[in-house]
Amino acid sequence: MIVWGAFLLVIILFLALDLGVFNKEAHIIKTKEASIWTAIWVSVALAFSGVIYWLFSSGLVENPTGLSPNNAVLKYITGYLIELSLSIDNVFVIAVIFSSFSIPDKFQHRVLFWGILGAIVFRALMIFFGVALINKFEWIIYVFGIFLLYTAFRMLTETDKEFKPKNSKIFKFIKKIYPVTYQIQGDHFFVKRMGIKAATPLFIALIVIELTDILFALDSIPAILAITADPFIVFTSNILAILGLRSMYFLISRMLKKFRFINYSLVVILSFVGVKMLISHNVEIPEWLSLAVIFVALAGGIIASIAIPASDEMTNT
Repeated sequence: MIVWGAFLLVIILFLALDLGVFNKEAHIIKTKEASIWTAIWVSVALAFSGVIYWLFSSGLVENPTGLSPNNAVLKYITGYLIELSLSIDNVFVIAVIFSSFSIPDKFQHRVLFWGILGAIVFRALMIFFGVALINKFEWIIYVFGIFLLYTAFRMLTETDKEFKPKNSKIFKFIKKIYPVTYQIQGDHFFVKRMGIKAATPLFIALIVIELTDILFALDSIPAILAITADPFIVFTSNILAILGLRSMYFLISRMLKKFRFINYSLVVILSFVGVKMLISHNVEIPEWLSLAVIFVALAGGIIASIAIPASDEMTNT
């Protein structure tokens, strides 16, 4: 528990420095700044693999699945890359939500900060129950595998389906239970008008992002549980991937239209992980192969997007 507590304290420190020092003043996150922070978060996450090796070799962390230090590092990196790649789809949805509620660029980081904080709590709970289910009921891994294959099929067949936050049941429900104003007043989540406290578009966007992240976690948590059921590796790789999501959003949200085939990369990754879950009790797929599939799928989507010219119809949309 000491190791878990130390990790959480470091994460809290990172978040405090982020909002209280580096982003104390609301400002537009430009591509250069987003690139630097993305590189920093990815470097921190990859460097943490050294901590994983040390913890598992020294026995300072519980090792319920009996992983060797080298294997623990491989599983951590694979899990981290899976979570990071699946976050790409989340970035697209966040961009749509911000656009729908007309959130100014300079306030988007503040909304994402609190969104990430909430996501850490919810994902911790989902990981805890997911690991507990797999450890208690081995057959649940087949349910997760089928669910991931269904998700991949849905992504493949519903690529043209447009997400409209203002038409969502989430938004309509919030309006029913709490007063909502469409006016933005600085970076405030709530404003008081004529004696009535109302939620601003920033708060509405935050809630919608939070709830949609929970839906995305229904895909990403089972995906990483296909790699390992070790709770510490699952939690740390997931949280470090989430922390990098904010800077990644500002870096790639403007380039998503260019990488129009990246969705097929995610379909391949989810399908592979789903199959891996279904055959896990009979066939052991090495971690290097999992890493290779992730790299090839993402590289293939990016190269295809650059090499294949967009049709006139796609260009005009």
